[in-house]
Amino acid sequence: MVVAAIFAAICLSVAITGFTSLGDLTDAAEVADAKGFAWFWTFLASVAIGLALLAWWVARNHKEDEDA
Repeated sequence: MVVAAIFAAICLSVAITGFTSLGDLTDAAEVADAKGFAWFWTFLASVAIGLALLAWWVARNHKEDEDA
């Protein structure tokens, strides 16, 4: 859970850096590449957030086996 949250934070910081650097680029091909790069890291962050939420939900709803 914690590792996924840390990874998501790192991915989001890379994505934000990519999106904020778009203003410095002038070539259309470089802008398209930078957008693709930033959206890829945004996707990785969303996957990490989803896995962290899934791990949290599983840990919260885990039931110990009861001997009957």
